[in-house]
Amino acid sequence: MDDDRAVDALLRARDEGATVFNTADIYGLGHSQRLLGRMLAQVSRASVRITSTVGAFKGTSDNAYRSLVLHGQVEQSLENLGVESLDVLTLHYTDFGPRDQYLQEARETLEALRDLGRVRALGMRAPKRLRAGAGTSGNRHQVATARFAFLVQQLRPEVITVPFSPLSQPPPEHGAGREEDEDIFSFARRHGVATMITRPLGLGLLTGKHRPGASFGPGDVRSSLTAPVLEAVQRGLQPLRDRFGSTPNDLARVALLYCLRRCPDSIVLTGFTSAQQVTANYQGLQSELSEADHEFVDAAYAALRAELEEAGQPRSKETASVPCTPGAGRPAQEAEER
Repeated sequence: MDDDRAVDALLRARDEGATVFNTADIYGLGHSQRLLGRMLAQVSRASVRITSTVGAFKGTSDNAYRSLVLHGQVEQSLENLGVESLDVLTLHYTDFGPRDQYLQEARETLEALRDLGRVRALGMRAPKRLRAGAGTSGNRHQVATARFAFLVQQLRPEVITVPFSPLSQPPPEHGAGREEDEDIFSFARRHGVATMITRPLGLGLLTGKHRPGASFGPGDVRSSLTAPVLEAVQRGLQPLRDRFGSTPNDLARVALLYCLRRCPDSIVLTGFTSAQQVTANYQGLQSELSEADHEFVDAAYAALRAELEEAGQPRSKETASVPCTPGAGRPAQEAEER
């Protein structure tokens, strides 16, 4: 994507009403941040919130959360962005070394960064599935839940990020979920924590533009998708095409409205490749779906999830059990959803 076009698209997102922009130090090894910095130089800093992620790049250190590495990555991110502070700093991983030997060091560094005003709020990524009442002797989901609850207690994040899309396991009726299967959104509400959902378009699959035979670049996570899976996606999206329109913009609109309805108190981060795509995303949100439309959409996505399972592809390894509750909301923008 051409740099000037990327900055124009970011400015268009801001003009359309986006207030949250998400980046990371590993996106192009700082290039994404520098592009966002070009946009930020042209708007009021107070009008937007910037979130960035650290923890995936450790340099020559043995751990990304050593104090010098963590502090250095934050300062480099701020320099790339051309800002004095990050509104949210999200931890990419939760590996603090053997027996969490760097956890205390990381916590103290994060507290110092907040005290200095360099970071306003801390974010964490949610596990794939929550399993309440977890103990270290339970299954892997129980272990992950216990680990997550421990780190929430230790680090006290104000934001939790989690992938969610129409390919995700749908939620139970509000209040009908079992206590032992509390979802991440009710967990966040119980702890007074905000949520940001990522990949609402299912890595672009829900736009319908990736057909059987599609070629993905090196390192693209979709390169493992088989032809039967891509065929199943195309079949599953056909009822939505017939009712709402056949273009990628039409299908993106339906997917975003689905996520916003089910995650009313979440920030929805969605990607773009052009200013025109940004405009289309926002224009698509200006007309709501009827209750009958919502029921049709729910049924269509349920059938798609079932067909993907039959094709040997789980709903999504990252989003398999991340339910949330019905409602309405607004989206934000991030780098291109791959």
